[in-house]
Amino acid sequence: MAIEHAILVSLLEQPGSGYELARRFDRSIGYFWTATHQQIYRVLKRMESDGWIDVRDVPQQGRPGKKEYSVAAPGRAALSEWLDQPIEPESVRHDLAVKIRGAAFDDPAALIREVERYRQVHADRLAHYLAGEARDFTGPRAAQDAAAGPPDAGRELQHVVLRGGIAYERMTLDWLDDVLATLRRLGPEH
Repeated sequence: MAIEHAILVSLLEQPGSGYELARRFDRSIGYFWTATHQQIYRVLKRMESDGWIDVRDVPQQGRPGKKEYSVAAPGRAALSEWLDQPIEPESVRHDLAVKIRGAAFDDPAALIREVERYRQVHADRLAHYLAGEARDFTGPRAAQDAAAGPPDAGRELQHVVLRGGIAYERMTLDWLDDVLATLRRLGPEH
């Protein structure tokens, strides 16, 4: 996947300015596809010149105007073409896994603090995902949306991606608990 595809999906979900798009990457899309603000602006400029996105100037009261981006027909066609292409499973580069294996040649217990820190990052991310799910998909808003009519495909697909993130974080926490138990069992006398 290229950053262009992530941007097209985000803009199809909701048109917005470069700043708004960068914030979406910081808040949600960035958990499975990262991009710096500079990359986003650079790619937006290229996508505009390629005709994939439309730009309109939006005046703002008391502030300078902003550019709002939306997906043009060639951008929809490019996304559709990309959606039809097969993808290979991602290769995983996992520094912590290499450190864990390397601990066999040092003091395994010395790695405990780093694994605990790493575990906390994933616990925080899981809490963030669960809060977002409660806010957007399982709380009162979801009940209102369900009562309003047939399911919205965009929301359903956003939710299934979020559920995948939740499952991944839970699996990672289970694995890290196993790693910690193993490191503690091996202890400094190993």
